Order: sequence, then structure tokens, then C-alpha cells
Amino acid sequence: MPTVLITGASTGIGRATALRLAGSGWTVLAGVRRAEDGVALAADAPAGRVSPLQLDVTDSAQIAAAVQEIAQRDAGGLDALVNNAGIGVGGPLEVLTDEEWRHQFDVNFFGQIAVTRALLPALRSAHGRIVFISSIGGKVAMGFNGPYAASKHAIEAVGDALRVELYRSGVQVALVEPGSIATPIWEKTRGVADQMRIPPELQAQYGDIPEKMDKVLQDTANRGMPPEAVAEAIEKALTAQRMPSRVLIGRDARVMLAAKRLLPDRLFDRIVRGRIGL
Repeated sequence: MPTVLITGASTGIGRATALRLAGSGWTVLAGVRRAEDGVALAADAPAGRVSPLQLDVTDSAQIAAAVQEIAQRDAGGLDALVNNAGIGVGGPLEVLTDEEWRHQFDVNFFGQIAVTRALLPALRSAHGRIVFISSIGGKVAMGFNGPYAASKHAIEAVGDALRVELYRSGVQVALVEPGSIATPIWEKTRGVADQMRIPPELQAQYGDIPEKMDKVLQDTANRGMPPEAVAEAIEKALTAQRMPSRVLIGRDARVMLAAKRLLPDRLFDRIVRGRIGL
């Protein structure tokens, strides 16, 4: 049976994908940050199909341990890697700190690169497949989600480059681009917005932004599709004879991408401002 490693498998898309692939007969190495999340996931999966790994994608020692775990299995190959771990940081550019920007990229970008590089020998030996969980945000940036959108734009570039670079290796690469998905990331991002402190000198520009961001995030969560819809798309990509280069998921994602392509930038900006309430 094929083996897949999924990062960020504790909740949301990662957890749904782990359960779906385990139910289809895959051996799932589920990257989680907390041991209790791994225990709960394994308990909900078919017996013996999910093996939790403590894997923080920003921790080089834990990445190395995952590589060793795979090397000790069967022929040491890996049939698929699903780069799903991610966080969302939002807010006005001039209010967010350097540390917040770096943390966003450490998880969503540098962490994905570190895991992929470390596992490429195992993927190459199995002619495996790589999935990057991007976002419609990787195509369309909205106001006050600059860090998150920038990290997903960067992942889009990496996915496009890797498709070419890995052609000779027989390793296929896909970018999965969901729209609004009902996952805990929105509540976590809302928590960050609640803690945002606007300095007095910027109150006139941004004083109402945390409240407006909270409403947008709540609306996004309310209309989100279940993560199982993304898990289904990932499974189809992993089992297709020829892996698609991109998979856009959700009506809102398709509408946003079409609007961005067809409308002049200033008209699109006006629509975005209206959605935010500016």
C-alpha cells in the first residue's frame, strides 16, 4: 500500500486528508505538533493506518527524525508528501512586527521547503508526488492579509519551479488552491486580530480595522466548505494517472480569480474595500 506524509494533520484539511487516505488503504504518517492530537487522530482512523509523527515544520531535528522514520520503512521510499501545515497572520503592514512577518513565512514557506528538501530522496526513489496546500490567497491578495497572501504567493512560485526541476526525477507536483474552508485556522487568525494593538498615532488610519477583520474572518468561516472537500480533491490528485498542476476548490475561489483577471485593478480594489467596510 502507498505511504504518505501529511504535515499539519492535527486539524482541518490535514486531519480530513489523513482520515480519507487511511480509509482508502494508504499508510499515513501524520505530522502533528502535540502527541495528544496524534493519539486522537489514530483512534479515529482504521486500525494501523495512521502513524503520528511529532513534526513541527520549523524544527530541523523533528524533520530529520521524520526522514529516519521513513528510511526504516520498507524500501525507504515515500509515495506522497502533502505540505499542509500553515498559519494565518493578518493586519496592516505598518502595524505588524518583523517577528510576525517572519513567523508567517517560517511556517508557511520555509517550513514547507525544509520538509520537501529533506524528503526528496525518498520521494524520488518511489517516483512520488508532492502536494502543496496553497490558497486562493496565493492568487488574489486582499487588504490586511498581506503576510498570509504573500506566503501563499511564494508557495505558488515554488510549486511551479519544482514541476520543472523534478521532471527528470519522475516526481510530480500539484498546487491545491482552496477558497473558504471551515477550519480552525480562521478562529486562530481571529484570535490574532483580537490581540492586535493599534498605536495611538495610527488610530485614525487603522483603529477600526481589528473589528472589521474579525467580521470578515467570521463571514469567511461561516461560508466555508468542509475540509473533507479538499481531502477528496487531494486524493484525486494523488491517484490520477497524470497529476494536475493546479486544483482550484470552491465557488468563491473561482469567482475571486475570475474577477481579479477580468476587472481593472482599481475596480477590484473598490470591491475589496467594500467587502472589508472601508
